[in-house]
Amino acid sequence: MPATSRVSAPLDSVQHQNVDEALSSIISGIYDAALDSGRWCEVLAAIAGFVGGQAGGLLSKSPHKDALDVDHYVGVDPRYLESYRERYSRSCPLARVPFVEPLRIVSIPELVPYNEYLQGQFYQEWAQPQGWLDVANIIVEKSEQCCSIFSVVRDESSGMVDCEMRRRMMLLAPHIRRATLVRHAMDGQRAEIATFAATLDRLSAGLFLLDTDGRIVHANAAGRDVLQGDDFLRSVGGRLIARDVQVHQTLRDVCEAAGGDAAAIGLKGAALPLVARGGEHYVAHALPLSTETRQAAALGSRPVVALFVRKVALQSSAPADIIGKAFKLTPAELRVLLAIVDVGGVPEVAAALGVAESTVKTHLGRLFEKTGAGRQADLVKLVAGFSLPLAN
Repeated sequence: MPATSRVSAPLDSVQHQNVDEALSSIISGIYDAALDSGRWCEVLAAIAGFVGGQAGGLLSKSPHKDALDVDHYVGVDPRYLESYRERYSRSCPLARVPFVEPLRIVSIPELVPYNEYLQGQFYQEWAQPQGWLDVANIIVEKSEQCCSIFSVVRDESSGMVDCEMRRRMMLLAPHIRRATLVRHAMDGQRAEIATFAATLDRLSAGLFLLDTDGRIVHANAAGRDVLQGDDFLRSVGGRLIARDVQVHQTLRDVCEAAGGDAAAIGLKGAALPLVARGGEHYVAHALPLSTETRQAAALGSRPVVALFVRKVALQSSAPADIIGKAFKLTPAELRVLLAIVDVGGVPEVAAALGVAESTVKTHLGRLFEKTGAGRQADLVKLVAGFSLPLAN
């Protein structure tokens, strides 16, 4: 039913139908509208006819706004709706509905003195020209963030809101409430997923969240670039496939083990070597996800493994400033640290930097003291920990 048309199935006509059948059909439509908001117009028309009204809507009000927002409606001329938003929403008696307790039906006379209402600008300039006489309202959701209101309008031909209208609205109100909560939960989850995905897209490493069957629950931007290359990792039927058969089997085993017991592959996960057709080496770090992390991922399917993929290259220059600040290293100490990673032992570093071996040893001793490392291999691991997405 178009949103501009009047509802033409008043209560009298519905009384001759099977009420239970009509009620069941409307309830089903309410939950369909929770999943597809485009169906609310049709459902509101059916509801208005069932309870004996000529127009209806789902309204909302935020704490920081004085006016009501019309989220979905039926039986209202768009011209009046526009003027309502621009001029009359603040003087509408329905603005007082949020102060009423949830799931209680209130009509206009319960919100304002009715004689004063009839003399007011809102009624004379906006409601009366449409033939509106009374409105039944009920809060279906109320929280600190928003108040959702379900309203059905009665015109002069139907008279004021009566007991039968209230009874029928109360049959539907709990279902509208649940549908509204479901919709808000879905919208909230979509927002969480969008934020979650945007955060992961900022990672330089490719990231794949995998379920127990190795299906890709989510891939970040760098991960999608890896799949686009269709090289050492591919997506086949939604599953992540490694070109190397042995690596692929290991990956499947890791996912299956993480689905049953994350401890089965160790808290630090597993490292998988990958080689591209051009000979470039990559490494994939498979990290099992805790139950809490899986739930916090805000995704439809539950990922059990996070797989980080990046090219094998010790990018020591990128985190150099961070490492220096983290351990309060002098420029000379930082140069020696990076040289040990890139060049090798004390003699090689001394030759590369053009200093005496004793000087390198002095700086090395200070590096051990400041970082807590006990040997040169530990220093290499330390720098790798800053370069890779996972700590070794």
